[in-house]
Amino acid sequence: MSKPLYVTRPFLPPLEELQPYLEEIWANRQLTNGGPFHQQLEAALCKYLGVEHISLFANGTLALVTALQALRVTGEVITTPYSFVATAHSLLWNGIKPVFVDIDPESLNLDPEKIEAAITPQTTAILPVHVYGRPCATERIQKIADTYGLKVIYDAAHAFAVEDRDGSILRHGDLSILSFHATKVFTTFEGGAIVSPDAKTKKRIDYLKNFGFADEVTIVAPGINGKMNELQAAIGLAQLKHIDAALSERAAIDRRYRELLADIPGIRCLPAPDSARHNHSYFPIMVEPAFVLSRDQLYDRLREHDVYARRYFYPLISEFPMYRALPSAAHSSVPVAALTSSRVICLPIFPQLATGELELIASVIREAGK
Repeated sequence: MSKPLYVTRPFLPPLEELQPYLEEIWANRQLTNGGPFHQQLEAALCKYLGVEHISLFANGTLALVTALQALRVTGEVITTPYSFVATAHSLLWNGIKPVFVDIDPESLNLDPEKIEAAITPQTTAILPVHVYGRPCATERIQKIADTYGLKVIYDAAHAFAVEDRDGSILRHGDLSILSFHATKVFTTFEGGAIVSPDAKTKKRIDYLKNFGFADEVTIVAPGINGKMNELQAAIGLAQLKHIDAALSERAAIDRRYRELLADIPGIRCLPAPDSARHNHSYFPIMVEPAFVLSRDQLYDRLREHDVYARRYFYPLISEFPMYRALPSAAHSSVPVAALTSSRVICLPIFPQLATGELELIASVIREAGK
Protein backbone atom coordinates (compact mmCIF):
# COMPACT_ATOMS: atom_id res chain seq x y z
CA MET A 1 0.00 0.00 0.00
CA SER A 2 1.40 3.42 -0.92
CA LYS A 3 0.35 5.15 2.29
CA PRO A 4 -1.41 4.32 5.55
CA LEU A 5 -5.18 4.07 5.52
CA TYR A 6 -6.80 6.07 8.30
CA VAL A 7 -10.45 6.05 9.32
CA THR A 8 -10.96 9.10 7.17
CA ARG A 9 -9.15 11.40 4.79
CA PRO A 10 -10.58 14.91 4.55
CA PHE A 11 -12.45 15.44 1.31
CA LEU A 12 -11.07 18.54 -0.37
CA PRO A 13 -12.43 20.39 -3.40
CA PRO A 14 -10.07 20.87 -6.37
CA LEU A 15 -7.48 23.53 -5.58
CA GLU A 16 -8.44 25.61 -8.61
CA GLU A 17 -11.96 25.99 -7.19
CA LEU A 18 -10.56 27.72 -4.11
CA GLN A 19 -8.57 30.31 -6.06
CA PRO A 20 -11.47 32.74 -6.70
CA TYR A 21 -12.47 32.66 -3.02
CA LEU A 22 -8.92 33.36 -1.88
CA GLU A 23 -8.53 36.20 -4.36
CA GLU A 24 -11.73 37.81 -3.12
CA ILE A 25 -10.64 37.50 0.52
CA TRP A 26 -7.29 39.10 -0.31
CA ALA A 27 -9.00 41.83 -2.29
CA ASN A 28 -11.59 42.89 0.30
CA ARG A 29 -9.30 42.29 3.32
CA GLN A 30 -12.18 41.00 5.44
CA LEU A 31 -10.85 37.89 7.15
CA THR A 32 -13.44 37.34 9.89
CA ASN A 33 -16.29 39.01 11.84
CA GLY A 34 -19.15 37.77 9.66
CA GLY A 35 -17.70 38.51 6.26
CA PRO A 36 -19.42 37.81 2.92
CA PHE A 37 -18.41 34.15 2.70
CA HIS A 38 -19.54 33.55 6.26
CA GLN A 39 -22.97 34.96 5.37
CA GLN A 40 -23.10 32.98 2.12
CA LEU A 41 -22.22 29.72 3.86
CA GLU A 42 -24.89 30.20 6.52
CA ALA A 43 -27.50 30.74 3.81
CA ALA A 44 -26.24 27.84 1.69
CA LEU A 45 -26.23 25.43 4.63
CA CYS A 46 -29.74 26.44 5.68
CA LYS A 47 -30.95 25.65 2.17
CA TYR A 48 -29.03 22.39 1.83
CA LEU A 49 -29.84 21.05 5.29
CA GLY A 50 -33.47 22.16 5.28
CA VAL A 51 -33.24 24.36 8.37
CA GLU A 52 -34.09 28.02 8.90
CA HIS A 53 -31.46 29.31 11.32
CA ILE A 54 -27.82 28.35 11.61
CA SER A 55 -24.88 30.03 13.38
CA LEU A 56 -21.35 29.17 12.24
CA PHE A 57 -18.54 28.56 14.74
CA ALA A 58 -14.79 28.15 14.71
CA ASN A 59 -15.26 24.56 15.90
CA GLY A 60 -17.94 22.22 17.19
CA THR A 61 -16.74 22.25 20.80
CA LEU A 62 -17.19 26.01 21.06
CA ALA A 63 -20.65 25.51 19.57
CA LEU A 64 -21.51 22.96 22.29
CA VAL A 65 -20.24 25.24 25.06
CA THR A 66 -22.19 28.18 23.65
CA ALA A 67 -25.39 26.19 23.17
CA LEU A 68 -25.46 25.37 26.88
CA GLN A 69 -24.86 29.04 27.66
CA ALA A 70 -27.58 30.16 25.25
CA LEU A 71 -30.19 27.98 26.96
CA ARG A 72 -28.88 28.86 30.43
CA VAL A 73 -28.47 25.20 31.32
CA THR A 74 -27.29 24.52 34.89
CA GLY A 75 -27.22 21.73 37.48
CA GLU A 76 -27.20 18.21 35.99
CA VAL A 77 -27.46 17.11 32.38
CA ILE A 78 -28.18 13.55 31.27
CA THR A 79 -25.87 12.40 28.51
CA THR A 80 -24.16 9.36 27.01
CA PRO A 81 -20.76 7.92 27.94
CA TYR A 82 -20.40 6.62 24.36
CA SER A 83 -19.21 9.70 22.49
CA PHE A 84 -16.19 11.90 21.88
CA VAL A 85 -15.00 13.67 25.04
CA ALA A 86 -16.11 17.11 23.79
CA THR A 87 -19.71 16.14 24.57
CA ALA A 88 -19.07 15.91 28.31
CA HIS A 89 -16.24 18.46 28.39
CA SER A 90 -18.71 21.12 27.24
CA LEU A 91 -20.71 20.42 30.40
CA LEU A 92 -17.71 20.76 32.71
CA TRP A 93 -16.69 24.02 31.04
CA ASN A 94 -20.13 25.34 32.02
CA GLY A 95 -19.96 24.05 35.57
CA ILE A 96 -22.58 21.38 34.85
CA LYS A 97 -22.53 17.85 36.26
CA PRO A 98 -22.78 15.10 33.62
CA VAL A 99 -25.05 12.18 34.49
CA PHE A 100 -24.24 9.20 32.28
CA VAL A 101 -27.02 6.92 31.06
CA ASP A 102 -26.53 3.67 29.18
CA ILE A 103 -26.98 3.24 25.44
CA ASP A 104 -29.35 1.19 23.32
CA PRO A 105 -27.60 -1.98 22.05
CA GLU A 106 -28.86 -1.54 18.47
CA SER A 107 -28.62 2.20 17.78
CA LEU A 108 -25.75 2.81 20.28
CA ASN A 109 -27.50 6.07 21.13
CA LEU A 110 -28.77 7.17 24.54
CA ASP A 111 -31.37 4.63 25.66
CA PRO A 112 -34.67 6.47 26.27
CA GLU A 113 -35.80 3.64 28.56
CA LYS A 114 -33.01 4.57 31.00
CA ILE A 115 -33.43 8.36 31.05
CA GLU A 116 -36.29 8.82 33.49
CA ALA A 117 -34.56 6.87 36.26
CA ALA A 118 -31.63 9.31 36.07
CA ILE A 119 -33.71 12.48 36.43
CA THR A 120 -33.32 14.35 39.72
CA PRO A 121 -34.52 17.76 40.94
CA GLN A 122 -31.20 19.15 39.65
CA THR A 123 -31.67 17.85 36.09
CA THR A 124 -32.22 20.65 33.59
CA ALA A 125 -31.44 19.11 30.20
CA ILE A 126 -30.69 16.04 28.09
CA LEU A 127 -27.66 15.98 25.78
CA PRO A 128 -28.02 13.00 23.41
CA VAL A 129 -25.64 12.20 20.54
CA HIS A 130 -26.59 10.94 17.09
CA VAL A 131 -23.75 8.39 17.21
CA TYR A 132 -22.17 7.66 13.81
CA GLY A 133 -24.95 9.82 12.35
CA ARG A 134 -27.60 7.26 13.37
CA PRO A 135 -30.69 9.17 14.58
CA CYS A 136 -31.62 9.07 18.25
CA ALA A 137 -35.11 8.13 19.41
CA THR A 138 -36.09 11.79 19.09
CA GLU A 139 -39.83 11.46 19.70
CA ARG A 140 -39.38 9.44 22.88
CA ILE A 141 -36.67 11.74 24.19
CA GLN A 142 -38.80 14.81 23.51
CA LYS A 143 -41.76 13.27 25.30
CA ILE A 144 -39.62 12.73 28.42
CA ALA A 145 -38.24 16.26 28.18
CA ASP A 146 -41.73 17.73 27.90
CA THR A 147 -42.97 15.70 30.86
CA TYR A 148 -40.17 16.91 33.14
CA GLY A 149 -39.63 20.38 31.69
CA LEU A 150 -36.13 19.69 30.37
CA LYS A 151 -34.16 21.22 27.50
CA VAL A 152 -32.82 18.94 24.77
CA ILE A 153 -29.57 19.75 22.98
CA TYR A 154 -28.47 17.26 20.31
CA ASP A 155 -24.81 16.66 19.67
CA ALA A 156 -25.17 16.11 15.93
CA ALA A 157 -21.45 16.24 15.16
CA HIS A 158 -21.79 13.09 13.01
CA ALA A 159 -25.21 13.87 11.56
CA PHE A 160 -24.61 16.32 8.70
CA ALA A 161 -27.37 15.89 6.07
CA VAL A 162 -29.07 13.05 7.95
CA GLU A 163 -32.87 13.00 7.60
CA ASP A 164 -35.77 11.10 9.10
CA ARG A 165 -39.13 10.62 7.41
CA ASP A 166 -40.16 14.24 8.09
CA GLY A 167 -36.94 16.04 7.14
CA SER A 168 -33.67 17.09 8.71
CA ILE A 169 -32.72 15.37 11.95
CA LEU A 170 -31.34 18.75 13.02
CA ARG A 171 -34.80 20.17 13.63
CA HIS A 172 -35.26 18.11 16.80
CA GLY A 173 -34.67 19.39 20.31
CA ASP A 174 -34.08 22.96 21.41
CA LEU A 175 -30.74 23.14 19.58
CA SER A 176 -28.59 20.86 17.40
CA ILE A 177 -24.80 21.10 17.17
CA LEU A 178 -22.72 20.25 14.09
CA SER A 179 -18.99 19.73 13.71
CA PHE A 180 -17.10 20.56 10.51
CA HIS A 181 -13.77 19.15 11.72
CA ALA A 182 -11.42 17.60 9.16
CA THR A 183 -12.65 14.10 10.10
CA LYS A 184 -16.28 14.89 9.31
CA VAL A 185 -18.38 14.27 6.21
CA PHE A 186 -18.54 18.02 5.54
CA THR A 187 -15.49 19.98 6.64
CA THR A 188 -14.19 23.52 6.88
CA PHE A 189 -10.89 22.11 8.29
CA GLU A 190 -12.06 23.20 11.75
CA GLY A 191 -15.57 24.48 12.26
CA GLY A 192 -19.02 23.88 13.63
CA ALA A 193 -22.51 25.28 13.86
CA ILE A 194 -25.62 25.58 16.00
CA VAL A 195 -29.02 25.02 14.42
CA SER A 196 -31.68 27.15 16.14
CA PRO A 197 -35.49 26.87 16.00
CA ASP A 198 -36.14 30.62 15.68
CA ALA A 199 -34.53 33.97 14.89
CA LYS A 200 -34.55 35.13 18.52
CA THR A 201 -32.46 32.17 19.68
CA LYS A 202 -30.06 32.58 16.76
CA LYS A 203 -29.58 36.24 17.65
CA ARG A 204 -28.62 35.37 21.23
CA ILE A 205 -26.20 32.71 19.99
CA ASP A 206 -24.64 35.15 17.54
CA TYR A 207 -24.09 37.61 20.41
CA LEU A 208 -22.52 34.92 22.58
CA LYS A 209 -20.07 33.75 19.90
CA ASN A 210 -18.79 37.32 19.41
CA PHE A 211 -17.90 38.37 22.97
CA GLY A 212 -21.51 39.40 23.62
CA PHE A 213 -21.35 42.42 21.28
CA ALA A 214 -24.76 43.71 20.17
CA ASP A 215 -23.16 46.71 18.48
CA GLU A 216 -19.86 48.59 18.63
CA VAL A 217 -20.39 49.85 22.19
CA THR A 218 -22.93 47.44 23.68
CA ILE A 219 -22.14 44.12 25.39
CA VAL A 220 -25.26 42.11 26.27
CA ALA A 221 -23.72 38.84 27.53
CA PRO A 222 -20.37 37.37 28.67
CA GLY A 223 -19.63 35.86 25.28
CA ILE A 224 -16.54 34.19 23.83
CA ASN A 225 -14.71 34.32 20.52
CA GLY A 226 -16.31 31.47 18.62
CA LYS A 227 -16.58 32.98 15.15
CA MET A 228 -15.81 31.15 11.93
CA ASN A 229 -13.35 33.02 9.71
CA GLU A 230 -13.60 33.69 5.98
CA LEU A 231 -11.06 31.05 4.96
CA GLN A 232 -13.06 28.35 6.73
CA ALA A 233 -16.27 29.59 5.15
CA ALA A 234 -14.69 29.61 1.68
CA ILE A 235 -13.60 25.98 2.11
CA GLY A 236 -17.15 25.14 3.13
CA LEU A 237 -18.71 26.86 0.11
CA ALA A 238 -16.35 25.07 -2.27
CA GLN A 239 -16.89 21.70 -0.61
CA LEU A 240 -20.67 22.00 -0.50
CA LYS A 241 -20.70 21.77 -4.31
CA HIS A 242 -19.35 18.20 -4.05
CA ILE A 243 -21.16 16.92 -0.97
CA ASP A 244 -23.86 14.90 -2.76
CA ALA A 245 -21.25 13.00 -4.77
CA ALA A 246 -19.21 12.39 -1.60
CA LEU A 247 -22.25 11.01 0.24
CA SER A 248 -23.06 8.74 -2.70
CA GLU A 249 -19.51 7.34 -2.67
CA ARG A 250 -19.71 6.74 1.08
CA ALA A 251 -22.95 4.82 0.62
CA ALA A 252 -21.35 2.60 -2.03
CA ILE A 253 -18.39 1.85 0.26
CA ASP A 254 -20.78 0.99 3.10
CA ARG A 255 -22.61 -1.49 0.86
CA ARG A 256 -19.37 -3.12 -0.31
CA TYR A 257 -18.06 -3.51 3.24
CA ARG A 258 -21.27 -5.30 4.21
CA GLU A 259 -20.89 -7.69 1.27
CA LEU A 260 -17.23 -8.45 2.01
CA LEU A 261 -17.65 -8.94 5.77
CA ALA A 262 -21.05 -10.65 5.82
CA ASP A 263 -19.85 -14.25 6.25
CA ILE A 264 -16.91 -13.75 8.65
CA PRO A 265 -17.75 -15.45 11.97
CA GLY A 266 -17.56 -13.07 14.91
CA ILE A 267 -17.63 -9.87 12.84
CA ARG A 268 -20.92 -7.99 13.10
CA CYS A 269 -21.83 -4.92 11.10
CA LEU A 270 -24.39 -2.61 12.64
CA PRO A 271 -27.81 -2.82 10.97
CA ALA A 272 -28.40 -0.28 8.24
CA PRO A 273 -29.65 2.91 9.94
CA ASP A 274 -33.36 3.53 10.09
CA SER A 275 -33.31 6.96 8.49
CA ALA A 276 -34.67 8.41 5.28
CA ARG A 277 -31.21 9.73 4.43
CA HIS A 278 -27.96 8.64 6.02
CA ASN A 279 -24.48 10.10 5.56
CA HIS A 280 -22.39 6.96 6.26
CA SER A 281 -20.01 9.03 8.34
CA TYR A 282 -18.44 5.97 9.98
CA PHE A 283 -18.32 2.22 9.42
CA PRO A 284 -18.18 0.50 12.81
CA ILE A 285 -17.90 -3.27 13.22
CA MET A 286 -18.27 -5.30 16.40
CA VAL A 287 -15.67 -7.97 17.14
CA GLU A 288 -17.72 -10.64 18.90
CA PRO A 289 -16.41 -13.56 21.03
CA ALA A 290 -16.80 -15.93 18.06
CA PHE A 291 -13.94 -14.16 16.26
CA VAL A 292 -10.54 -15.84 16.65
CA LEU A 293 -8.79 -12.67 17.83
CA SER A 294 -9.81 -10.15 20.45
CA ARG A 295 -10.84 -6.69 19.37
CA ASP A 296 -7.46 -5.27 20.37
CA GLN A 297 -5.59 -8.05 18.59
CA LEU A 298 -7.52 -7.36 15.39
CA TYR A 299 -6.85 -3.64 15.83
CA ASP A 300 -3.11 -4.40 16.04
CA ARG A 301 -3.27 -6.75 13.05
CA LEU A 302 -4.87 -4.04 10.93
CA ARG A 303 -2.15 -1.57 11.96
CA GLU A 304 0.50 -4.08 10.90
CA HIS A 305 -0.98 -3.77 7.41
CA ASP A 306 -1.04 0.06 7.59
CA VAL A 307 -4.78 0.13 8.20
CA TYR A 308 -5.21 2.67 10.99
CA ALA A 309 -8.70 1.78 12.14
CA ARG A 310 -10.00 3.34 15.33
CA ARG A 311 -11.57 1.94 18.50
CA TYR A 312 -14.21 4.63 18.45
CA PHE A 313 -15.36 5.14 21.22
CA TYR A 314 -12.78 3.64 23.53
CA PRO A 315 -12.27 4.35 26.35
CA LEU A 316 -15.71 5.55 27.36
CA ILE A 317 -15.92 9.19 28.42
CA SER A 318 -16.93 7.95 31.86
CA GLU A 319 -13.58 6.17 32.24
CA PHE A 320 -11.45 9.31 32.00
CA PRO A 321 -10.06 10.75 35.28
CA MET A 322 -12.31 13.81 35.42
CA TYR A 323 -15.45 11.64 35.19
CA ARG A 324 -14.73 8.24 36.68
CA ALA A 325 -15.61 9.27 40.25
CA LEU A 326 -19.18 10.12 39.27
CA PRO A 327 -21.71 7.51 40.49
CA SER A 328 -23.15 7.27 36.98
CA ALA A 329 -19.71 6.45 35.53
CA ALA A 330 -19.46 2.94 36.96
CA HIS A 331 -19.51 0.10 34.40
CA SER A 332 -22.44 -1.38 36.31
CA SER A 333 -24.42 1.78 35.44
CA VAL A 334 -23.56 1.66 31.73
CA PRO A 335 -23.01 -2.04 30.91
CA VAL A 336 -24.09 -1.85 27.25
CA ALA A 337 -21.79 1.10 26.59
CA ALA A 338 -18.90 -0.68 28.35
CA LEU A 339 -19.39 -3.85 26.31
CA THR A 340 -19.72 -1.93 23.04
CA SER A 341 -16.59 0.08 23.77
CA SER A 342 -14.64 -3.16 24.27
CA ARG A 343 -15.72 -4.59 20.89
CA VAL A 344 -15.96 -1.71 18.42
CA ILE A 345 -13.61 -0.89 15.54
CA CYS A 346 -14.36 1.82 12.98
CA LEU A 347 -12.93 0.95 9.57
CA PRO A 348 -11.71 3.51 7.01
CA ILE A 349 -14.52 5.11 5.01
CA PHE A 350 -14.07 8.17 2.80
CA PRO A 351 -14.84 9.05 -0.82
CA GLN A 352 -11.30 8.45 -2.08
CA LEU A 353 -11.11 4.91 -0.68
CA ALA A 354 -10.23 2.76 -3.67
CA THR A 355 -11.86 -0.60 -4.34
CA GLY A 356 -8.53 -2.36 -3.95
CA GLU A 357 -7.91 -0.71 -0.58
CA LEU A 358 -11.38 -1.64 0.60
CA GLU A 359 -10.88 -5.26 -0.43
CA LEU A 360 -7.47 -5.34 1.26
CA ILE A 361 -9.00 -4.21 4.56
CA ALA A 362 -11.64 -6.93 4.33
CA SER A 363 -9.04 -9.56 3.44
CA VAL A 364 -6.90 -8.68 6.46
CA ILE A 365 -9.94 -9.17 8.70
CA ARG A 366 -10.87 -12.42 6.96
CA GLU A 367 -7.35 -13.86 7.25
CA ALA A 368 -7.14 -12.80 10.89
CA GLY A 369 -10.31 -14.77 11.60
CA LYS A 370 -8.92 -18.08 10.33
